[in-house]
Amino acid sequence: MTTSQSTLRSIALAQPATIRVFERYNLDYCCGGNRPLAQACAEKGLDVDAVLAGLADAANGNRPVPPDMSGATPTEIVRHIVTTHHMYVTSELARLLPMAQKVAAKHGPNHPELEELEAQLAQLADELLAHLWKEEIILFPYVVAQDASLRGNADAPHACFATVESPIAAMVQEHEGAGALLAAMRAATGGFTPPVGTCPTVAGLLEGLDAFERDLHRHIHLENNLLFPMAIEMEKRALVAR
Repeated sequence: MTTSQSTLRSIALAQPATIRVFERYNLDYCCGGNRPLAQACAEKGLDVDAVLAGLADAANGNRPVPPDMSGATPTEIVRHIVTTHHMYVTSELARLLPMAQKVAAKHGPNHPELEELEAQLAQLADELLAHLWKEEIILFPYVVAQDASLRGNADAPHACFATVESPIAAMVQEHEGAGALLAAMRAATGGFTPPVGTCPTVAGLLEGLDAFERDLHRHIHLENNLLFPMAIEMEKRALVAR
């Protein structure tokens, strides 16, 4: 049980999800992790009870329940994907990449899989950020405009592709590539399990990648299984209506 006398290091190692809380409060759980939580909070002028509550929420996995988008419009789905999943991808990659670099530099000589993990994460970041850009600049605006047009609120959209199925096919292929990279990262780390003797930062990185993979699965599900079929169907309806 976590108390105010538990050390930051022991909390982080027992429950890697709590590292997000330490980061939020700028508490050093790694190099200065042998201090009791109460002492670390006092040094920062933090309310230890508020920090304990945050740690408990993180340890218990209290996360918002994903909304049911089955009855949403294409425009609503696009808005949700961009403001929820795209923003998550961007912010988490910015957080995880420096952690991966730190972990590889410190533990890579003894754990080469962590060096490979850094390279794979860098590749994933390059590919995913380009993927999000293409969706937000090319595909999603077309889907939103097509939705508005079919509702009688706008003219038919112009596109740089002959059919929406072309960019959708490319996006699906890129989804498969991202999923395969994360699956390889999971396999190489024994299910995102920290090697014995490594520091809390390793545990935090692997917990973050585990959560990243779960979010990406929900993200891809919304696009592949809900939004993309809607976009194809809307295009067909628009062609019939002409």
